Amino acid sequence: MSAHFCQSFTARPADIDELGHVNNTVWVAWIQDLATAHWQAAARPKDLDEVFWVVVRHEIDYRGNIALGENVTGETWIDGSAKGAKSDRRVDFRNSSGKVIVSARTTWAMLDKASQRLVRVRPEILAPFFIKDAP
Repeated sequence: MSAHFCQSFTARPADIDELGHVNNTVWVAWIQDLATAHWQAAARPKDLDEVFWVVVRHEIDYRGNIALGENVTGETWIDGSAKGAKSDRRVDFRNSSGKVIVSARTTWAMLDKASQRLVRVRPEILAPFFIKDAP
């Protein structure tokens, strides 16, 4: 099971669209910011130095929104095992009452920093993101 990572976001004036709530492009940026923060917090130093991730797919469901000054908590986790160079990640954003208002499944591809070529995601790279079984 993947460990979950959380981070809070507050809607700033630049995030608000003509409808008075957070623009969809901002949600995409928050998804990327959350995934990046999770990678930097949990990855082994060796992996941080040698590989990086790029998004290849976002699938987002919008069930609500927030207005200027409101907060959401983003929660992310790795969804299953990697397939070749790709790994899926789930993201939920909850409003102040705990309701999931935006959820996403994103697919990321791993690249070697030196060559900038796709590389297979080895189990030891994702291991720090999973909860260890109790003895």
